[in-house]
Amino acid sequence: MRISTQLDEAVAAVKAGGLIAYPTEAVFGLGCDPQNETALKRLLALKQRPTHKGLILIAADLKQISPYLAPLTPEILERVLPTWPGPYTWLLPVNPAVSPLVRGEHDTIAVRISAHPVCQALCQQWEGPLISTSANPATQVPARDLASLANYFAETLDLVLDLPLGQQQNPSQIRHALTGELIRPS
Repeated sequence: MRISTQLDEAVAAVKAGGLIAYPTEAVFGLGCDPQNETALKRLLALKQRPTHKGLILIAADLKQISPYLAPLTPEILERVLPTWPGPYTWLLPVNPAVSPLVRGEHDTIAVRISAHPVCQALCQQWEGPLISTSANPATQVPARDLASLANYFAETLDLVLDLPLGQQQNPSQIRHALTGELIRPS
């Protein structure tokens, strides 16, 4: 199936409140509409992920994630913008109106402007950010192939994009934008 057809189907699934799996820089990600509370609850239950932890948003550009952010200082922008697009997730000040299902119990939100061509195209076609959490139940190894994805989630996903992963060996590095502190190494 052509990539454009797969992207059309993925966007339709997300618009319908569905959960999708798609390739990221290193592992398959699970995603949904970050404003659909039903989809968010379904995703968290599927992953067995505690709601207090929060989730990551991916986007094609800064404009797509701006509504989810509190105003950013020039210092934060100087630290973050040179790393994007790329495999870097930053904890940025969150707009307090963002659902706790997305931000968890934090005053920050985890965001990444991905350089992976599928993630870029998916967010561009969706015209906004998507949830991006590793495709695995909590405590399990993230899926790096379709067999692992099927083993974890069988028929519970609404759509799987059967496209190649990026070349990264590990999931994205996570840093705190205010301090530069490394939260999760890559």
